[in-house]
Amino acid sequence: MNAPYFPDNCMSFADLGLSDELLRAVTDAGYTEPTPIQRQAIPSVLMGKDLIGIAQTGTGKTAAFVLPMIDVLGEGRTRALMPRSLILEPTRELAAQVAENFEKYGLNHKLSMALLIGGVQMGDQVKALEKGVDVLIATPGRLMDLYGRGKILLTGCSLLVIDEADRMLDMGFIPDIEEICTKLPKVRQTLLFSATMPPPIKKLADRFLTDPKTIEVARPATANVNIAQRIVQVPNTAHVKRQVLRDLLRQDEVATAIIFCNRKTTVRDLNKSLKKHGFRSAEIHGDMDQSARIAELDRFKNGDVNILVASDVAARGIDVKGISHVFNFDAPWHPDDYVHRIGRTGRGGATGIAYTLVTPEDAENITEIEKLTGHKIERVPSPVASDDAQTAAPTRERGRKRDAKKAEPRRDEVAADAPAKPKSRRAAPAREEQAAAPAPREESHARPARAERPAREERPIRDERPARDERPARDDRRRRRDQDDGPDEGWNGPIPDFLNYTIDA
Repeated sequence: MNAPYFPDNCMSFADLGLSDELLRAVTDAGYTEPTPIQRQAIPSVLMGKDLIGIAQTGTGKTAAFVLPMIDVLGEGRTRALMPRSLILEPTRELAAQVAENFEKYGLNHKLSMALLIGGVQMGDQVKALEKGVDVLIATPGRLMDLYGRGKILLTGCSLLVIDEADRMLDMGFIPDIEEICTKLPKVRQTLLFSATMPPPIKKLADRFLTDPKTIEVARPATANVNIAQRIVQVPNTAHVKRQVLRDLLRQDEVATAIIFCNRKTTVRDLNKSLKKHGFRSAEIHGDMDQSARIAELDRFKNGDVNILVASDVAARGIDVKGISHVFNFDAPWHPDDYVHRIGRTGRGGATGIAYTLVTPEDAENITEIEKLTGHKIERVPSPVASDDAQTAAPTRERGRKRDAKKAEPRRDEVAADAPAKPKSRRAAPAREEQAAAPAPREESHARPARAERPAREERPIRDERPARDERPARDDRRRRRDQDDGPDEGWNGPIPDFLNYTIDA
């Protein structure tokens, strides 16, 4: 939080009414000046007011409620199975990040904390609840699970924080949140934070908050001005998109980057491709268990890898300092996701760059994003445009050959004076003769009869065959055939030479 980010800021953390113990922890963490949302939110939380905070990601809103909560909970005692405060987060990663903030800023306070998230064993979580906790940080699913098992009571919770409310809405958690709110005491302090305020979130706030103070530090869904946003037009071809991404990673001298994909399968395939081309990359997505995701995220934070390929849900709440680039390998389906994605860079006053690879099918999504953010995103040429042309050249050449072949006249459209290629060893009649004296179809296509074969006229026609009722029965025909040993029974042609022999006496 340096001065260039807030040039008009003349207020320090000491002016916000925080305790000396908390101020030492904040100073030890390297922060000296509060962000706009912290300046406005902290005094209201300390006074016990309900609060609605509308702020984009990366503005310091987590510390805006963590810092005053530590001071508010500094006095009092815990009771078994009854947490004194509750923070609801949409994802495991964001819940873990909030827990890290409590550990960092609560060094000088003796506050107990429990983290209830999915993907890990319940045993340790239940043991922590049995001892009693001051701060309970949970995802809605795991909290409802433990509540249903009778492992937790919420009647002693006097402070509720609903964080990332718009993401809660996207993930379908609003019914769970409404049910959780009914389990809490009616007299309590409620803080709600969201990057946007759609109608369902407004309805939730009207129902469960009492005379809240609304803080809006930036226009809803406005992207951080410290982030340079760029769009790169690419064809809807996987291998070309990967090539464009690799060239962007190389030419921009990326220090650390997060690459977002819409699907988990794309995350896996892209990470495998990047590793194959020598990049130090890792992946996180929803199919990985919590321990594996934390391990990969730690590798990214520690610098073992400098590229993290992620899906939206898995990357929600990631707070890693120094991320220089964000790449949207897939254009986000929802405009709000775009703001959250690119907000991983340009944090704490730093600058960042966000690239979005856009196919022709993404035009509508980009229009919605630009409408939400309020400005047109810069278009830049693809770094592999010339390579695309070389790749497409053989395809165009094959297409020209195919079209030329289709344009060639068919064999039956050749000029009448051109000799026709005979189909067999027997000569075909000339086209002039066919045109001059057209013959019946049977005769024009009939093969010349052999000398040994009887003429067509001599063969019995179908109409001269005996009627079905006059024919002998099948058994009679078979018996006549077996009894008659004539040389040409059932044969219309001459006897072959290899059958025409006599036996000497």
